[in-house]
Amino acid sequence: MMSGMPSGMLEDVLRAAVPGVASAAVAVIALDGRVAARAAVGEAVRYGGPGEDTLLPRRPQVAFDSVFDLASITKVFTTAVLLALTEDGRIDLDAPVAVWLPGRFGDRPEITVRHLLTHTSGLPASNRVGGEPEEDRWRLVLSTPAAFPLGTHVYSDVGMITAGRVAELAGGAPLDVLLRERITAPLGLADTRYRPLTAAGQPVPLSRIVATEFKPERPGPGCVRGEVHDETCHALGGVTGHAGIFSTAADLLRFGEMLRAGGEGVLAPSSVAEMLRDQGVTGAAYRQGLGVRIGDPAIVGPLGDAFGHSGFTGTSLVVDPGLGLTAVLLTNNVHPSRGRPGIRALRSAVAAEALAHAARSPAP
Repeated sequence: MMSGMPSGMLEDVLRAAVPGVASAAVAVIALDGRVAARAAVGEAVRYGGPGEDTLLPRRPQVAFDSVFDLASITKVFTTAVLLALTEDGRIDLDAPVAVWLPGRFGDRPEITVRHLLTHTSGLPASNRVGGEPEEDRWRLVLSTPAAFPLGTHVYSDVGMITAGRVAELAGGAPLDVLLRERITAPLGLADTRYRPLTAAGQPVPLSRIVATEFKPERPGPGCVRGEVHDETCHALGGVTGHAGIFSTAADLLRFGEMLRAGGEGVLAPSSVAEMLRDQGVTGAAYRQGLGVRIGDPAIVGPLGDAFGHSGFTGTSLVVDPGLGLTAVLLTNNVHPSRGRPGIRALRSAVAAEALAHAARSPAP
């Protein structure tokens, strides 16, 4: 994939949002597999405390190779791992979760892996752990009782944590190993990993990692940097199906392009087609694929038929196969604290800029 020069228009979009919406933002837009625009604006570490009046005396600039906490975009990678395992015959998406977790789901055999990936298992959104002994935390999360009838669409971190655990049991390896073997190594995604500071292989230098929220209860001073922001993932050791992956804009673009192109040997075209098929879920503000959202107005902006996902830290991946577009936005919207307004508008503005590039492109 060719590298493009920074786009003035895209850079203007990011500068209008930094530092108000996020302290740092990196965006890249590809059209038919070629980078059409990219921009990096802001400071990788701006604040030294919980408030925006705590500016650091030295504030390193963000760069195109800066590493961000992807948050819930992790769910798309987990789905890709599961689909790779289905191709090997190790998982049947319509098999009961109880096949792999009989002690946790034996009394609810109606819940399938597909239910987990479409957020229709009836499991609640979350089940926070952390105060218990570490050995009890996984048991508590995987034993979370259903809170809604089967088929009810409730966006569930618990469901995706469970899906990640199923992948480990079916794949015979930890989720971070499966991610590397099945997805990131074949695609050459050297900067995409769980636990970037301590992961096997070449760790990511702290200087390349963007800070997230200030959490004084965590060990070490200042903002969380280099360890997962999500509290449940952190409590479970940093490797889960719903959160925990860190990446760069270039790596995430490459992953999105793989999906846009139908798998590129990493996944079979039929697996990608099933992932991107409207699964017929009702009750959502968008069409639900396997691990991805289709036409979610909070993510895709004017790209009405695009698919993708967002992350709580201020990230998003949007892919429109019909227009040949892939757009990545990485920010640290929670640095130094959550609740900063404007991230939805920024996501929409980046998607609108992507659409403008498609409109300006000459017809083939």
